[in-house]
Amino acid sequence: MFVLDKYGHPLQPTTPARARKLLKKGRAVVARHTPFVIRLKDRAVSESEVDGVEVGIDPGSKYTGIAVFTARDGERRARFAVQLDHRGATIRKKLEQRAAYRRGRRSRNLRYRAPRFSNRTRPEGWLAPSLAHRVVTTTSWVGRLARWAPVRAVHVERVAFDTHVISAGKPLEAAEYQHGTLHGMNVREYLLAKWGRACAYCGTTGVPLNIDHIQPRSRGGTDRVSNLCVACIPCNESKSNRLVQDFLKNEPTLLAKILILAKAPLRDAAALQSTRWALWRALDACMPTHAASGGRTKWNRQRTGLAKTHTLDALAVGELDAITETVTSVLVAGCAGRGTHARTRPDKHGFPRLRLPRQKQFFGYQTGDLVRAVIPTGKHKGTHTGRIMVRSTGRHRIPVTGGHADTSYKNLRQLQRADGYSYTTRPEGEITR
Repeated sequence: MFVLDKYGHPLQPTTPARARKLLKKGRAVVARHTPFVIRLKDRAVSESEVDGVEVGIDPGSKYTGIAVFTARDGERRARFAVQLDHRGATIRKKLEQRAAYRRGRRSRNLRYRAPRFSNRTRPEGWLAPSLAHRVVTTTSWVGRLARWAPVRAVHVERVAFDTHVISAGKPLEAAEYQHGTLHGMNVREYLLAKWGRACAYCGTTGVPLNIDHIQPRSRGGTDRVSNLCVACIPCNESKSNRLVQDFLKNEPTLLAKILILAKAPLRDAAALQSTRWALWRALDACMPTHAASGGRTKWNRQRTGLAKTHTLDALAVGELDAITETVTSVLVAGCAGRGTHARTRPDKHGFPRLRLPRQKQFFGYQTGDLVRAVIPTGKHKGTHTGRIMVRSTGRHRIPVTGGHADTSYKNLRQLQRADGYSYTTRPEGEITR
Protein backbone atom coordinates (compact mmCIF):
# COMPACT_ATOMS: atom_id res chain seq x y z
CA MET A 1 0.00 0.00 0.00
CA PHE A 2 1.26 3.46 -0.87
CA VAL A 3 1.37 6.10 1.85
CA LEU A 4 1.48 9.91 1.62
CA ASP A 5 2.22 12.36 4.41
CA LYS A 6 -0.22 15.09 5.43
CA TYR A 7 1.17 17.37 2.70
CA GLY A 8 0.93 14.74 -0.06
CA HIS A 9 4.60 13.74 -0.14
CA PRO A 10 5.38 10.01 -0.55
CA LEU A 11 6.40 7.91 2.45
CA GLN A 12 7.66 4.34 2.67
CA PRO A 13 4.99 1.82 1.49
CA THR A 14 3.23 -0.17 4.17
CA THR A 15 1.35 -3.46 4.46
CA PRO A 16 -2.41 -3.78 3.91
CA ALA A 17 -2.91 -4.76 7.57
CA ARG A 18 -1.20 -1.62 8.85
CA ALA A 19 -3.11 0.53 6.35
CA ARG A 20 -6.40 -0.86 7.67
CA LYS A 21 -5.37 -0.04 11.26
CA LEU A 22 -4.44 3.53 10.33
CA LEU A 23 -7.78 4.02 8.57
CA LYS A 24 -9.73 2.46 11.44
CA LYS A 25 -8.05 4.69 14.02
CA GLY A 26 -8.76 7.78 11.94
CA ARG A 27 -5.08 8.60 11.44
CA ALA A 28 -5.37 8.28 7.66
CA VAL A 29 -7.83 8.84 4.83
CA VAL A 30 -8.13 7.19 1.42
CA ALA A 31 -6.38 9.34 -1.19
CA ARG A 32 -6.91 7.00 -4.16
CA HIS A 33 -8.91 3.83 -4.71
CA THR A 34 -6.90 2.04 -7.44
CA PRO A 35 -4.00 1.66 -6.85
CA PHE A 36 -4.84 2.03 -3.17
CA VAL A 37 -3.16 5.09 -1.61
CA ILE A 38 -3.72 6.49 1.87
CA ARG A 39 -2.74 9.88 3.29
CA LEU A 40 -1.70 10.31 6.91
CA LYS A 41 -3.24 13.22 8.81
CA ASP A 42 -0.70 13.51 11.61
CA ARG A 43 2.74 13.01 10.07
CA ALA A 44 5.07 14.82 7.67
CA VAL A 45 7.91 13.37 5.66
CA SER A 46 10.44 15.28 7.81
CA GLU A 47 9.26 13.29 10.84
CA SER A 48 9.54 9.90 9.13
CA GLU A 49 12.32 7.54 8.16
CA VAL A 50 12.16 6.98 4.41
CA ASP A 51 14.56 4.42 2.89
CA GLY A 52 13.12 4.68 -0.60
CA VAL A 53 12.11 2.10 -3.17
CA GLU A 54 13.24 1.14 -6.66
CA VAL A 55 11.29 0.28 -9.79
CA GLY A 56 11.97 -2.55 -12.24
CA ILE A 57 10.56 -2.53 -15.78
CA ASP A 58 10.23 -5.43 -18.21
CA PRO A 59 9.17 -3.86 -21.54
CA GLY A 60 7.01 -5.81 -23.96
CA SER A 61 5.22 -5.19 -27.24
CA LYS A 62 1.77 -6.01 -25.80
CA TYR A 63 2.38 -5.97 -22.04
CA THR A 64 4.89 -4.24 -19.79
CA GLY A 65 5.64 -5.47 -16.28
CA ILE A 66 6.44 -2.95 -13.54
CA ALA A 67 7.56 -3.92 -10.04
CA VAL A 68 8.13 -1.68 -7.01
CA PHE A 69 10.55 -3.16 -4.48
CA THR A 70 12.87 -2.32 -1.63
CA ALA A 71 16.55 -3.14 -2.15
CA ARG A 72 19.14 -3.52 0.58
CA ASP A 73 22.52 -5.27 0.29
CA GLY A 74 21.49 -7.01 -2.94
CA GLU A 75 18.25 -8.35 -1.46
CA ARG A 76 14.93 -7.36 -3.03
CA ARG A 77 11.44 -7.44 -1.53
CA ALA A 78 8.48 -6.75 -3.79
CA ARG A 79 5.95 -4.18 -2.60
CA PHE A 80 3.72 -3.64 -5.62
CA ALA A 81 3.37 -5.00 -9.17
CA VAL A 82 1.40 -3.76 -12.15
CA GLN A 83 0.99 -5.22 -15.62
CA LEU A 84 0.42 -2.51 -18.19
CA ASP A 85 -1.64 -3.70 -21.17
CA HIS A 86 -0.81 -1.55 -24.19
CA ARG A 87 -3.25 -0.69 -26.96
CA GLY A 88 -0.72 -0.20 -29.73
CA ALA A 89 -2.59 -2.69 -31.93
CA THR A 90 -5.80 -0.66 -31.55
CA ILE A 91 -4.00 2.58 -32.42
CA ARG A 92 -2.49 0.95 -35.50
CA LYS A 93 -5.88 -0.37 -36.59
CA LYS A 94 -7.52 3.05 -36.19
CA LEU A 95 -4.80 4.77 -38.20
CA GLU A 96 -5.07 2.20 -40.99
CA GLN A 97 -8.85 2.63 -40.98
CA ARG A 98 -8.54 6.41 -41.25
CA ALA A 99 -6.06 6.06 -44.11
CA ALA A 100 -8.44 3.70 -45.91
CA TYR A 101 -11.28 6.21 -45.55
CA ARG A 102 -9.14 8.97 -47.03
CA ARG A 103 -7.95 6.81 -49.92
CA GLY A 104 -11.54 5.83 -50.63
CA ARG A 105 -12.77 9.42 -50.69
CA ARG A 106 -9.98 10.44 -53.08
CA SER A 107 -10.80 7.65 -55.52
CA ARG A 108 -14.55 8.39 -55.71
CA ASN A 109 -16.22 11.02 -57.86
CA LEU A 110 -16.12 13.54 -55.03
CA ARG A 111 -14.18 16.66 -54.24
CA TYR A 112 -10.58 15.99 -55.15
CA ARG A 113 -8.18 16.00 -52.22
CA ALA A 114 -4.52 15.64 -53.05
CA PRO A 115 -2.58 13.08 -50.99
CA ARG A 116 -0.35 14.61 -48.34
CA PHE A 117 1.74 11.64 -47.30
CA SER A 118 4.73 12.74 -49.41
CA ASN A 119 5.08 16.34 -48.25
CA ARG A 120 5.61 15.88 -44.54
CA THR A 121 8.84 15.78 -42.58
CA ARG A 122 9.43 13.78 -39.42
CA PRO A 123 11.67 15.01 -36.62
CA GLU A 124 14.70 13.04 -35.53
CA GLY A 125 13.76 10.17 -33.26
CA TRP A 126 10.17 10.07 -34.52
CA LEU A 127 8.20 6.96 -33.58
CA ALA A 128 4.95 5.71 -35.03
CA PRO A 129 1.96 6.47 -32.75
CA SER A 130 1.49 2.80 -31.88
CA LEU A 131 5.14 2.64 -30.74
CA ALA A 132 5.25 6.04 -29.05
CA HIS A 133 2.21 4.93 -27.04
CA ARG A 134 4.29 2.20 -25.36
CA VAL A 135 6.96 4.69 -24.33
CA VAL A 136 4.53 7.36 -23.11
CA THR A 137 2.34 5.01 -21.02
CA THR A 138 5.35 3.34 -19.40
CA THR A 139 7.01 6.62 -18.43
CA SER A 140 3.64 7.97 -17.29
CA TRP A 141 3.23 5.06 -14.88
CA VAL A 142 6.75 5.52 -13.53
CA GLY A 143 5.85 9.16 -12.89
CA ARG A 144 2.68 8.09 -11.09
CA LEU A 145 4.58 5.67 -8.90
CA ALA A 146 7.09 8.40 -8.08
CA ARG A 147 4.19 10.52 -6.76
CA TRP A 148 2.96 7.72 -4.49
CA ALA A 149 6.28 6.19 -3.38
CA PRO A 150 9.82 7.54 -2.79
CA VAL A 151 11.40 6.12 -5.97
CA ARG A 152 15.19 6.36 -5.90
CA ALA A 153 16.16 4.50 -9.10
CA VAL A 154 14.72 2.66 -12.08
CA HIS A 155 15.98 -0.60 -13.61
CA VAL A 156 14.86 -1.32 -17.17
CA GLU A 157 15.54 -4.39 -19.29
CA ARG A 158 17.34 -3.46 -22.49
CA VAL A 159 15.59 -5.57 -25.10
CA ALA A 160 17.87 -5.96 -28.12
CA PHE A 161 16.73 -8.12 -31.03
CA ASP A 162 18.83 -7.81 -34.17
CA THR A 163 15.88 -8.48 -36.46
CA HIS A 164 18.04 -8.39 -39.61
CA VAL A 165 20.39 -11.08 -38.33
CA ILE A 166 17.48 -13.13 -36.95
CA SER A 167 15.63 -12.96 -40.26
CA ALA A 168 18.70 -13.83 -42.34
CA GLY A 169 19.55 -16.80 -40.16
CA LYS A 170 23.26 -16.55 -40.94
CA PRO A 171 26.23 -14.32 -40.09
CA LEU A 172 26.16 -11.11 -42.08
CA GLU A 173 29.23 -9.44 -43.50
CA ALA A 174 30.63 -6.76 -41.20
CA ALA A 175 28.22 -7.82 -38.45
CA GLU A 176 30.40 -10.32 -36.56
CA TYR A 177 31.19 -7.71 -33.92
CA GLN A 178 27.56 -7.92 -32.75
CA HIS A 179 27.63 -11.63 -31.95
CA GLY A 180 29.44 -11.75 -28.61
CA THR A 181 28.78 -14.38 -25.94
CA LEU A 182 24.98 -14.19 -26.24
CA HIS A 183 24.93 -14.88 -29.99
CA GLY A 184 22.08 -17.33 -30.65
CA MET A 185 20.25 -16.57 -27.41
CA ASN A 186 18.16 -13.89 -29.10
CA VAL A 187 16.95 -16.37 -31.72
CA ARG A 188 16.07 -18.97 -29.09
CA GLU A 189 14.23 -16.45 -26.90
CA TYR A 190 12.33 -15.16 -29.91
CA LEU A 191 11.28 -18.69 -30.93
CA LEU A 192 10.17 -19.56 -27.38
CA ALA A 193 8.01 -16.43 -27.27
CA LYS A 194 6.69 -16.98 -30.80
CA TRP A 195 5.59 -20.59 -30.17
CA GLY A 196 4.25 -19.92 -26.68
CA ARG A 197 7.00 -21.97 -24.96
CA ALA A 198 5.21 -25.13 -26.08
CA CYS A 199 6.12 -27.89 -28.52
CA ALA A 200 4.92 -26.88 -31.98
CA TYR A 201 3.86 -30.46 -32.80
CA CYS A 202 2.18 -31.76 -29.63
CA GLY A 203 1.69 -28.61 -27.52
CA THR A 204 3.57 -29.95 -24.49
CA THR A 205 4.76 -27.31 -22.02
CA GLY A 206 7.09 -27.36 -19.04
CA VAL A 207 9.65 -29.67 -20.71
CA PRO A 208 13.01 -29.02 -22.39
CA LEU A 209 12.49 -27.75 -25.94
CA ASN A 210 14.88 -28.08 -28.85
CA ILE A 211 15.11 -25.88 -31.92
CA ASP A 212 13.83 -27.88 -34.89
CA HIS A 213 13.97 -27.20 -38.63
CA ILE A 214 10.46 -27.37 -40.07
CA GLN A 215 11.95 -28.31 -43.43
CA PRO A 216 15.11 -30.33 -42.62
CA ARG A 217 18.39 -28.98 -43.89
CA SER A 218 19.05 -32.35 -45.54
CA ARG A 219 15.90 -31.73 -47.63
CA GLY A 220 16.81 -28.20 -48.66
CA GLY A 221 15.72 -26.30 -45.55
CA THR A 222 17.57 -23.22 -44.32
CA ASP A 223 18.50 -21.72 -40.94
CA ARG A 224 16.18 -18.74 -41.42
CA VAL A 225 13.95 -18.02 -38.44
CA SER A 226 10.87 -18.66 -40.61
CA ASN A 227 12.01 -22.30 -40.92
CA LEU A 228 12.57 -22.83 -37.20
CA CYS A 229 10.26 -23.89 -34.38
CA VAL A 230 10.62 -25.40 -30.92
CA ALA A 231 9.87 -29.09 -30.30
CA CYS A 232 10.05 -31.44 -27.35
CA ILE A 233 12.67 -34.19 -27.48
CA PRO A 234 10.24 -37.07 -28.37
CA CYS A 235 8.69 -35.09 -31.25
CA ASN A 236 12.10 -33.90 -32.43
CA GLU A 237 13.41 -37.47 -32.54
CA SER A 238 10.24 -38.83 -34.10
CA LYS A 239 10.26 -36.26 -36.90
CA SER A 240 13.97 -36.75 -37.55
CA ASN A 241 14.75 -35.55 -41.11
CA ARG A 242 11.26 -36.11 -42.51
CA LEU A 243 9.38 -33.35 -44.26
CA VAL A 244 6.82 -31.69 -42.02
CA GLN A 245 4.14 -32.56 -44.59
CA ASP A 246 4.96 -36.26 -44.15
CA PHE A 247 5.27 -36.03 -40.36
CA LEU A 248 1.84 -34.37 -39.99
CA LYS A 249 0.03 -35.93 -42.95
CA ASN A 250 -2.71 -37.21 -40.62
CA GLU A 251 -3.17 -33.79 -38.97
CA PRO A 252 -3.85 -31.28 -41.77
CA THR A 253 -5.22 -28.62 -39.41
CA LEU A 254 -2.06 -28.62 -37.27
CA LEU A 255 0.12 -28.65 -40.39
CA ALA A 256 -1.62 -25.58 -41.80
CA LYS A 257 -1.34 -23.79 -38.44
CA ILE A 258 2.41 -24.45 -38.20
CA LEU A 259 3.09 -23.30 -41.75
CA ILE A 260 1.15 -20.08 -41.18
CA LEU A 261 2.76 -19.32 -37.81
CA ALA A 262 6.22 -20.03 -39.19
CA LYS A 263 5.82 -17.17 -41.65
CA ALA A 264 4.60 -14.73 -38.99
CA PRO A 265 6.47 -11.41 -39.19
CA LEU A 266 8.98 -10.13 -36.63
CA ARG A 267 6.57 -7.34 -35.70
CA ASP A 268 6.82 -7.66 -31.90
CA ALA A 269 10.60 -7.91 -31.95
CA ALA A 270 10.85 -4.90 -34.25
CA ALA A 271 8.54 -2.89 -31.96
CA LEU A 272 10.75 -3.54 -28.94
CA GLN A 273 13.88 -2.80 -30.94
CA SER A 274 12.45 0.56 -32.05
CA THR A 275 11.37 1.75 -28.61
CA ARG A 276 14.13 0.50 -26.30
CA TRP A 277 16.36 3.58 -26.56
CA ALA A 278 13.46 6.03 -26.56
CA LEU A 279 12.17 4.45 -23.33
CA TRP A 280 15.60 4.54 -21.68
CA ARG A 281 16.16 8.20 -22.61
CA ALA A 282 12.70 9.21 -21.38
CA LEU A 283 13.23 7.49 -18.02
CA ASP A 284 16.81 8.67 -17.57
CA ALA A 285 15.70 12.28 -18.03
CA CYS A 286 13.51 11.96 -14.92
CA MET A 287 15.58 9.88 -12.48
CA PRO A 288 18.64 7.60 -12.33
CA THR A 289 17.99 4.71 -14.72
CA HIS A 290 20.04 1.52 -14.98
CA ALA A 291 19.81 -0.70 -18.08
CA ALA A 292 20.30 -4.47 -17.90
CA SER A 293 20.29 -7.23 -20.49
CA GLY A 294 17.49 -9.73 -20.97
CA GLY A 295 19.97 -12.55 -20.38
CA ARG A 296 20.71 -11.31 -16.85
CA THR A 297 16.99 -11.02 -16.12
CA LYS A 298 16.41 -14.61 -17.20
CA TRP A 299 19.39 -15.83 -15.16
CA ASN A 300 18.17 -13.96 -12.05
CA ARG A 301 14.66 -15.35 -12.45
CA GLN A 302 15.80 -18.94 -12.93
CA ARG A 303 18.24 -19.03 -10.04
CA THR A 304 15.66 -17.52 -7.68
CA GLY A 305 12.99 -20.00 -8.77
CA LEU A 306 10.43 -17.47 -10.01
CA ALA A 307 7.72 -18.16 -12.56
CA LYS A 308 7.87 -16.43 -15.93
CA THR A 309 5.59 -13.40 -15.90
CA HIS A 310 6.16 -9.81 -16.93
CA THR A 311 5.97 -8.54 -13.36
CA LEU A 312 8.38 -11.14 -11.96
CA ASP A 313 10.77 -10.40 -14.81
CA ALA A 314 10.55 -6.73 -13.81
CA LEU A 315 11.42 -7.71 -10.24
CA ALA A 316 14.48 -9.63 -11.51
CA VAL A 317 15.90 -6.89 -13.76
CA GLY A 318 19.48 -5.79 -13.06
CA GLU A 319 22.07 -6.83 -10.51
CA LEU A 320 20.83 -8.58 -7.37
CA ASP A 321 21.77 -11.35 -4.96
CA ALA A 322 18.38 -12.64 -3.83
CA ILE A 323 14.63 -12.04 -4.03
CA THR A 324 13.11 -12.83 -0.65
CA GLU A 325 9.52 -11.63 -1.08
CA THR A 326 7.00 -11.34 -3.92
CA VAL A 327 3.47 -9.95 -4.09
CA THR A 328 0.43 -12.24 -4.15
CA SER A 329 -1.66 -10.28 -6.65
CA VAL A 330 -0.88 -8.06 -9.64
CA LEU A 331 -2.82 -5.01 -10.73
CA VAL A 332 -3.59 -5.21 -14.46
CA ALA A 333 -3.97 -1.73 -15.94
CA GLY A 334 -5.48 -1.80 -19.42
CA CYS A 335 -5.06 1.32 -21.54
CA ALA A 336 -8.65 2.37 -22.24
CA GLY A 337 -8.12 5.92 -23.47
CA ARG A 338 -9.89 9.10 -22.42
CA GLY A 339 -12.63 9.19 -25.00
CA THR A 340 -12.54 10.96 -28.33
CA HIS A 341 -12.81 14.48 -29.68
CA ALA A 342 -14.80 13.28 -32.71
CA ARG A 343 -18.42 14.38 -32.75
CA THR A 344 -19.53 11.76 -35.30
CA ARG A 345 -19.21 8.06 -36.02
CA PRO A 346 -18.42 6.99 -39.60
CA ASP A 347 -20.17 4.32 -41.63
CA LYS A 348 -18.27 1.70 -43.63
CA HIS A 349 -17.57 4.27 -46.36
CA GLY A 350 -16.15 6.88 -44.00
CA PHE A 351 -19.16 9.23 -44.01
CA PRO A 352 -20.75 10.43 -40.72
CA ARG A 353 -23.74 8.36 -39.68
CA LEU A 354 -24.66 9.87 -36.28
CA ARG A 355 -23.91 12.81 -34.01
CA LEU A 356 -22.41 12.56 -30.54
CA PRO A 357 -23.07 15.00 -27.68
CA ARG A 358 -20.46 17.68 -27.09
CA GLN A 359 -20.33 17.12 -23.34
CA LYS A 360 -18.78 14.16 -21.55
CA GLN A 361 -20.29 14.52 -18.08
CA PHE A 362 -23.91 13.75 -17.27
CA PHE A 363 -25.24 14.20 -13.74
CA GLY A 364 -21.69 14.47 -12.39
CA TYR A 365 -20.35 11.28 -14.01
CA GLN A 366 -18.45 10.50 -17.19
CA THR A 367 -17.64 7.28 -18.97
CA GLY A 368 -14.77 5.45 -17.29
CA ASP A 369 -15.44 6.64 -13.73
CA LEU A 370 -14.98 3.97 -11.08
CA VAL A 371 -18.19 3.79 -9.03
CA ARG A 372 -20.02 1.64 -6.53
CA ALA A 373 -23.65 1.01 -7.49
CA VAL A 374 -26.27 -0.06 -4.97
CA ILE A 375 -29.18 -1.36 -7.05
CA PRO A 376 -32.23 -1.67 -4.76
CA THR A 377 -34.51 -3.88 -6.89
CA GLY A 378 -34.62 -5.99 -10.02
CA LYS A 379 -32.60 -8.81 -11.53
CA HIS A 380 -29.25 -7.25 -10.57
CA LYS A 381 -30.19 -6.22 -7.04
CA GLY A 382 -27.12 -5.73 -4.85
CA THR A 383 -23.83 -3.85 -4.75
CA HIS A 384 -21.58 -3.69 -7.81
CA THR A 385 -18.27 -1.94 -8.45
CA GLY A 386 -16.84 -1.07 -11.85
CA ARG A 387 -16.32 1.49 -14.61
CA ILE A 388 -19.51 3.05 -15.90
CA MET A 389 -20.79 4.12 -19.30
CA VAL A 390 -22.85 7.30 -19.00
CA ARG A 391 -26.03 8.28 -20.82
CA SER A 392 -27.77 11.63 -21.16
CA THR A 393 -30.95 10.11 -19.66
CA GLY A 394 -29.23 9.58 -16.30
CA ARG A 395 -29.50 5.78 -16.45
CA HIS A 396 -25.86 4.78 -16.52
CA ARG A 397 -24.51 1.34 -17.35
CA ILE A 398 -22.26 -0.66 -15.00
CA PRO A 399 -20.74 -4.13 -15.56
CA VAL A 400 -22.16 -6.97 -13.47
CA THR A 401 -21.59 -10.71 -13.40
CA GLY A 402 -22.71 -12.12 -16.71
CA GLY A 403 -23.30 -8.81 -18.47
CA HIS A 404 -24.27 -5.27 -17.52
CA ALA A 405 -26.99 -3.38 -15.66
CA ASP A 406 -28.57 0.04 -16.18
CA THR A 407 -29.31 2.07 -13.08
CA SER A 408 -30.05 5.65 -12.09
CA TYR A 409 -27.20 8.00 -11.26
CA LYS A 410 -28.82 8.41 -7.82
CA ASN A 411 -27.75 4.83 -6.98
CA LEU A 412 -24.09 5.51 -7.75
CA ARG A 413 -21.22 6.60 -5.55
CA GLN A 414 -18.03 7.76 -7.21
CA LEU A 415 -14.83 6.08 -6.05
CA GLN A 416 -12.37 7.47 -8.58
CA ARG A 417 -12.43 9.72 -11.60
CA ALA A 418 -11.68 8.22 -15.01
CA ASP A 419 -7.91 8.22 -15.61
CA GLY A 420 -7.71 6.42 -18.97
CA TYR A 421 -7.20 2.91 -17.58
CA SER A 422 -9.37 -0.06 -16.70
CA TYR A 423 -8.26 -2.08 -13.69
CA THR A 424 -8.45 -5.76 -12.81
CA THR A 425 -6.31 -8.07 -10.68
CA ARG A 426 -4.76 -11.46 -11.23
CA PRO A 427 -2.73 -13.79 -8.99
CA GLU A 428 1.02 -13.42 -9.25
CA GLY A 429 2.70 -16.34 -10.93
CA GLU A 430 0.02 -16.70 -13.60
CA ILE A 431 1.67 -17.14 -17.00
CA THR A 432 0.91 -14.21 -19.31
CA ARG A 433 3.10 -14.91 -22.34
